[in-house]
Amino acid sequence: MGRYEQQREFLKSNFLEFKHIKTDKAKGMPKPPAVKPYDPSSIIIDLPEVHEDIIKRQSIYECIKERRSTRLYSEEGLTLDELSYLLWATQGITGTNKGGLMLRTVPCSGATHTFETYLFIMRIEGVQQGVYRYLPIEHKLLFIHELSEMDSKIDAITLDQPFVPNFATRAAVVFAWSTTPYRSEWKYDISAHKKILIDVGHVSQNLYLASESVDAGACAIGIYDQKLIDEVLGLDGVEEFVLFLGAVGKKRK
Repeated sequence: MGRYEQQREFLKSNFLEFKHIKTDKAKGMPKPPAVKPYDPSSIIIDLPEVHEDIIKRQSIYECIKERRSTRLYSEEGLTLDELSYLLWATQGITGTNKGGLMLRTVPCSGATHTFETYLFIMRIEGVQQGVYRYLPIEHKLLFIHELSEMDSKIDAITLDQPFVPNFATRAAVVFAWSTTPYRSEWKYDISAHKKILIDVGHVSQNLYLASESVDAGACAIGIYDQKLIDEVLGLDGVEEFVLFLGAVGKKRK
């Protein structure tokens, strides 16, 4: 049992230890940027305004009841309206509080929001295949680059899936959430990392429920090649790296 002990300790609350730490925030260190900057000359795609008309299943009870990890997809793609809704549901900004902190559609420890959303787009109506990043403040898509042999790259990234091999390449889109840990470390120091893992669970569950509401299916992916996906997305693997993935596609009838 000894080899489990360190990881089990990580799962526990360390609040008493944290109380005696002077965080970078308390030291007056500058707050890290809330979102990742980008070159304004990049190719930017406007996303449709999110609206209720695309919802096919209004009942939250039914969405929770019917939610499953879906690994079998039809050849039908998603519409840009549906993608816009899924992005809003997982990282959309809904306002600011009195302190100026951004409020989003998912809960997050201290509104630190360490995540960036990258997309491997395969079949989205009217959108070129390739790699993109979501810009939550503007609610737009930033085109990063085309990806040659996308299917084989995604297969290599997602490694050997235990239930349905290579299922991610059959999805319409694969979400890849990176984390910039210092956004939380600045405020929570050694307590940040457990909070980040909890927070990405909120994001993933919103993807599941939002997908269910438009008759699509989602499947979270925790088995992936860390080095390869960080390289494909141009991340340094230290200050920013991928934490979790989720595939989404229309359900096979």
